[in-house]
Amino acid sequence: MAKNGKAGQPDAKQLKQYVDPFRVDGSGEFHLKSHKPGEKGDLDKDSANRIIDVNRGRLRDLQEKLYAHDRWSVLLIFQGMDAAGKDSAVEHVMSGINPQGCQVFSFKQPTSKELDHDFMWRSSIALPERGRIGIFNRSYYEELLVVRVHPQVLAQEKIPPELVTKNIWKERFEDVSAFEKYLARNGTLILKFFLNVSKEEQRKRFLDRLEDPAKNWKFSLGDVAERKMWDKYQAAYQDLIRHTSAKHAPWIVVPADHKWFARVVISSAIVSAMEKLNLKFPTVGKADMDELKKAQTALEKESPRAPR
Repeated sequence: MAKNGKAGQPDAKQLKQYVDPFRVDGSGEFHLKSHKPGEKGDLDKDSANRIIDVNRGRLRDLQEKLYAHDRWSVLLIFQGMDAAGKDSAVEHVMSGINPQGCQVFSFKQPTSKELDHDFMWRSSIALPERGRIGIFNRSYYEELLVVRVHPQVLAQEKIPPELVTKNIWKERFEDVSAFEKYLARNGTLILKFFLNVSKEEQRKRFLDRLEDPAKNWKFSLGDVAERKMWDKYQAAYQDLIRHTSAKHAPWIVVPADHKWFARVVISSAIVSAMEKLNLKFPTVGKADMDELKKAQTALEKESPRAPR
């Protein structure tokens, strides 16, 4: 495994080879069929887990600097079909980081309160503050997926009928793109992950949920109904990735049939992007340093207390 100056760490070039083939930033054509869900690079599971472990450590250090630096925020968006591995990806990649600097939101079916607002509202109020990592497990992109595949849902959103035209999806692509450009211009690093699972692998994972009592709770009959809409969802994903990919808000089309390789791609993408932010711990000025020295001297002069 190629390494940099720190023992055990893959260098930047190695991380890029697990990110660049799957990165879509609007600079070229995108065809979902050209991205294979079963891709696993040149890795086996053991070597992949070593990379994931190292990336976790690097991410932990980067998050600490992000929090102390207090200038950037990070928004990670996870999308994918049911059983694509979104929950487990978040759990495994982000394990070990300080929970004070990370916020996770799982967006379900909109509530009545949320439906009284615009479709971006519930996401807007959940955005990460400066210094924090925000994770959206599903997001405002559901409006370009579920609502598009099931257009009857649009009627529940209380939009004036005259505004719902044949251009509604084009307009929403524009809305989302403008929103993400605004966030990027204000210091939010945006990475969007589409966990690209195959239909056959989804079938296997559904069966696993049905056969394992500990996983029964993860399955619902609605999952099978949505599976029948597979082709429509794939077309919707292709269209939204084509229209909302940008250098400041790229999509990472993650091969998701092998969860261990998906985690390599995801963790490598996050580490690579955050390392480019030039995050630093704040420096202490001379006046503050003098105060720190006074505090240190005062503490050292105190008589040690006997332990209780």
